[in-house]
Amino acid sequence: MTARCVMVLGTTSGAGKSWLATALCRWYARQGLKVAPFKAQNMSNNARVVSGGEIGSAQYFQALAARAEPSVLMNPLLLKPERDTHSQVVLLGQVSDELTHMAWHERSAHVWPEITRAIDELRAQNDVVVIEGAGSPAEINLMATDIVNMRVAEYADARCLLVTDIDRGGAFAHLYGTWALLDESLHRLIAGFVLNKFRGDASLLAPGPQRLEELTGIPTVATLPMWWHHGLPEEDGFFHPLPLGEGRGEGCPPDKTIAVIAYPRISNLDEFQPLKNVPGVRLVWARSSADVAQADWIILPGSKHTSGDLAWLRAQGLDRAIAQHAQRGGAVLGICGGLQMLGEALIDPHAIDGNGPGLGLLPLVTVFETDKLVKKTRSRFSALAGGWSALSNLDVQGYEIHHGRTAQHAGMAPARIAMPDGLAWQNDEGNVLGVYLHGLFEDPAVLHALFGAEAPTLDSVFDGLADFIDKHFAPNVIPDLIRGPSGRAVNLDCGSSPQ
Repeated sequence: MTARCVMVLGTTSGAGKSWLATALCRWYARQGLKVAPFKAQNMSNNARVVSGGEIGSAQYFQALAARAEPSVLMNPLLLKPERDTHSQVVLLGQVSDELTHMAWHERSAHVWPEITRAIDELRAQNDVVVIEGAGSPAEINLMATDIVNMRVAEYADARCLLVTDIDRGGAFAHLYGTWALLDESLHRLIAGFVLNKFRGDASLLAPGPQRLEELTGIPTVATLPMWWHHGLPEEDGFFHPLPLGEGRGEGCPPDKTIAVIAYPRISNLDEFQPLKNVPGVRLVWARSSADVAQADWIILPGSKHTSGDLAWLRAQGLDRAIAQHAQRGGAVLGICGGLQMLGEALIDPHAIDGNGPGLGLLPLVTVFETDKLVKKTRSRFSALAGGWSALSNLDVQGYEIHHGRTAQHAGMAPARIAMPDGLAWQNDEGNVLGVYLHGLFEDPAVLHALFGAEAPTLDSVFDGLADFIDKHFAPNVIPDLIRGPSGRAVNLDCGSSPQ
């Protein structure tokens, strides 16, 4: 078995690569094909735990869409930014100190053999591999050391779609400029252009697509309408506010406003997508004290640099706003790095993250260890007090990714144990809760307990994505992408619609 490869490239970050790759994974899987996603290198602090370590969240969701078991082969290289000029490097699921301290341009020669081995294994095991690029393939300063865009496309002989965000403006220039900056030998790999996030009458685009095809020889194969609420986390995790009247009745006053603190090194923020899908919930990204003023809940999410994000939080005055909210009895939830911030102190004997005082809302101390804890976890909440009591005795599942080890402060009255094995604590009043478990809101039982509601299942989200591209791509384009030299698609009746 040697899989056909389809690749999604973008003119910019945020153009729509991740969600389009996810849609293609489900579309091909619904034809009865064995499908796997792949992204050679992902720069993101949104990661998921799989067998063997961690991978970028986008490839995790793409694997689920493909009905495949997520694997470290699907994202062999993960860069997790810790500061503006430094990233932790994860190779095949495990932190590599050698690569972390290696200069950027030296790294490609060391990792390329691992990248090709990963894609070779996936191709040997599947009918179709859907590959996602990164940023833009036309970043001429990076072409010499490229290991994620056209070098991968050429190695896999992938048929590529180039997608652009037309809502930003300049879409035709983005497409043409990207194509023009590629080496002419690579033009054969571009099978079609995709206009994403279009609002208005598609007939007004003429003669843009026709002129673009005259210049490049490449057709525009899809114009995808703006879709505000497809249910999948956005590529880089940030949720765009919906216009009033769009989606789920956003023009009506919300039942509950939840403010998530958006510090610079926020991580795993994609886990909050289910909150965005719950009717009556308004999700706010908070970067100032004004952003949390009307919040019912404040969530301190994960962080890839806890001490640095805590310093930023104080500089914005958010420490005082969170303390005042808690003093009024408002609900506060800290997850992973957020839990660490809620404690009394951060202690860093190995120069992993940084030392510093915590917010003092829970009597805890965190010590950073060199070994990163990466695992899937099942546990059970204890009997909880206050606003979080709905979670009492609830069985939950999620994942852990952290260097910190947190324990009770020896010199203070102990916090309430909210979950065994050092996973969660609560203050006596019951309104402040800290947990190490990521993915709580992806657990249907948690959503039902807290909101009495259910968010759409991931499976229904993936099917919706596949239906969307089936409707808006030109006929036969998607099956044609996996046709072999004979013109015949791999195990696919190209005349059929997805089931």
